[in-house]
This record gives sequence, C-alpha cells and structure tokens, in this order.
Amino acid sequence: MSEIERQVRGWWARLMAWLHGAQHGGAAERAKTAFHDVRTSDTGRKAESALRDLRDSDAARRAEAAFRDLREGDAGRKAKEAFRDLRDSEAVAKARDAARDMVRDLREGEARRKAKEASRDLRDSPAGHDKS
Repeated sequence: MSEIERQVRGWWARLMAWLHGAQHGGAAERAKTAFHDVRTSDTGRKAESALRDLRDSDAARRAEAAFRDLREGDAGRKAKEAFRDLRDSEAVAKARDAARDMVRDLREGEARRKAKEASRDLRDSPAGHDKS
C-alpha cells in the first residue's frame, strides 16, 4: 500500500470514527450520508479505481524502490546523520529554549493575562455573540 493511500485511508478511518462516535446529531448524520454518497457515486468509484491503479502502477513500484534505496543506501545514512547533527546543534537548542520560554510566558506571564482579557472582551462584546 502506498504512503498516499495509507494517509487517505487513515484520514477516512478517523473521519468515520468521529462520525460513529458521540456525534449523533443531525449534522453528523447528514455528513455521514453525504460522504457515503460520494464514496458510492460514480466519481467516488472512479477515484478509488484510480488510486488502486496508481498503487499497482510501475511508477509507484519504482518510487517505492527508490525510497527503499534512499532509506537503506549511503545517501539515506548521510541524511539521517545530517538531521541528527542539526537536532543536536546549538541553534536548535537555542530555538527549543526560546520556544519553551515563550510557552512558559503564555502560561504564566503578562501575555497570558492580556490574552485572557482580550478573549473575555471578545466574548462579552455584542460582536462576539452568535445571533442565530
């Protein structure tokens, strides 16, 4: 199974799980019906057939072989080493520390207080209320 097909199937499975879950309202039922209609429609069957043909094509097999060679070959090893070096570099450490400080400030600092005030003001304003 190709990576694209795996991603599509994963997305579809998550969507269907959400629709089958606690979301039994009218909107969820309509969405489930619409997705079922799309999947069983002529266009849906053609798309499914096209994905199957893509997965089984010679180009897909060559691409999978190329990825396998890249993963297992010298270029893949060098790329892994480069990413490892980057991850362990001082620049990444500084960026990680800065992100940690930013998150801490958002949780505990003045930025949090200002964000809460802005959210409260928006919620309490007439424009923040849903009129429907």
